[in-house]
Amino acid sequence: MSSVYPRKAEPKLVDDTVPSDIDIPDNYVAHTLKSQKPLPPFSWKLWYKEINWLSFSILTITPLIGVVGAYYTPLRAKTFWFAVFYYYVTGLGITAGYHRLWAHRSYNASKPLQYFLAIVGAGAVEGSIKWWSRGHRAHHRYTDTDLDPYNAHKGFAYSHMGWMMIKPRRKPGVADVSDLSKNDVIRWQHRHYLELILFMGFVFPTLVPWLLWGDAKGGYIYAGVLRLCFVHHSTFCVNSLAHWLGEAPFDDKHTPRDHLITALVTIGEGYHNFHHQFPMDYRNAIKWYQYDPTKWFIWTMQSIGLASHLKVFPDNEVRKGQLTMQLKKLRETQEGLAWPSDSNDLPVISWDACEYLVSFSPLAFGLMPRPTVQEQSQKRPLVLISGFIHDMTNFIEEHPGGPHLLIKMIGKDATTAFFGGVYDHSNAAHNLLAMKRVGVLNGGHPHGLQDKAIPPSQRLKIARYNELSSPYGSSTAYSDGEGMAY
Repeated sequence: MSSVYPRKAEPKLVDDTVPSDIDIPDNYVAHTLKSQKPLPPFSWKLWYKEINWLSFSILTITPLIGVVGAYYTPLRAKTFWFAVFYYYVTGLGITAGYHRLWAHRSYNASKPLQYFLAIVGAGAVEGSIKWWSRGHRAHHRYTDTDLDPYNAHKGFAYSHMGWMMIKPRRKPGVADVSDLSKNDVIRWQHRHYLELILFMGFVFPTLVPWLLWGDAKGGYIYAGVLRLCFVHHSTFCVNSLAHWLGEAPFDDKHTPRDHLITALVTIGEGYHNFHHQFPMDYRNAIKWYQYDPTKWFIWTMQSIGLASHLKVFPDNEVRKGQLTMQLKKLRETQEGLAWPSDSNDLPVISWDACEYLVSFSPLAFGLMPRPTVQEQSQKRPLVLISGFIHDMTNFIEEHPGGPHLLIKMIGKDATTAFFGGVYDHSNAAHNLLAMKRVGVLNGGHPHGLQDKAIPPSQRLKIARYNELSSPYGSSTAYSDGEGMAY
């Protein structure tokens, strides 16, 4: 018999490609780090066994050929400018193609644009689209953990290029690239990758200067070999420099940073803190004046009909991220300042002598007179302002209006005079006055000036959540120890 309740249909995939992360446990990171044993630490005794010789050769022999070749090859102006142009072209293959189009799917590209980016991206010689994107998605998913293939916590040199030159201690975390496996252009590049890197990396930049102005050797050395070195280290800076130099205006939970210098050397990928917060945004730089040629290229491709569906994260949410960090910095500044004593921590003092306190002293039980303002004023200069008793001992001679104005108010209520009766005091005066509180008047504020009890500096004070009674705080901010203004 069939069940009374129909069974929930199993999710159907578009084709037979099963996402690699479809069955990972909820505690995947902790489980993997605990259950999968890493390789032993790097050993200099067996260094030759620790090296990834293919990557090591490409990253060391290529610059060596370039430097030696440049010593024997004069640099012609046309070759120089072509090398710079080709650096940007192949670099955009990585930043606009490998990175923003395929790794993050931040926009849609037409087939002609996809083939162009796949071809020129191969000229950067950084692996196939599928291999590169798989590693980069793992980097975003497991940022700053041991499952991050270029974990910045392992040092600048490691995240820059060490992770490629030395065999990794453990496999990168799982990251699905099943969507890329379905792409005809990516499959085509993967099949012909070796031919593409040889032609676009070395043959093409040699042919152009040779055929157009007869400088085959200069084209090979400057537009081919040395240009490739610059593209390599430009891209590597996204993994190293962008996690080391700059500020974190959106979130400081992880290492990514924003800095103009990084943007200049990475063709616009230097606003990395923003990128890690909003990875599917086609922009790295959100201001029109910030340097991001990759963004400008993608926008241009949209303008001529070769790109579409450019993804932009809602501005309201971007600004929330900025505000969160601004409040956090303000909180840090606030913690370094001295603040008035909490009213609950101050003794209660009566105005006259007709009030009593219940005494629970072990020596006496019963009623005892409450201390009064007048009695205490005989011993030290106390002034009542807005329900608080203030000790003016160290301020009488410093009072800008002269000591006589304070002396005549000792033991009296100076609320009216302070709040505009004699002088409408500044914010600084309010803040300083609050630091001189030594007691609270029994019965509250005689003039009903409740709003005057809080000095200006505290009216926008960022409160901790345990200081608030409202149940409407952000759970995210609470877990991160953030505060809010009140």
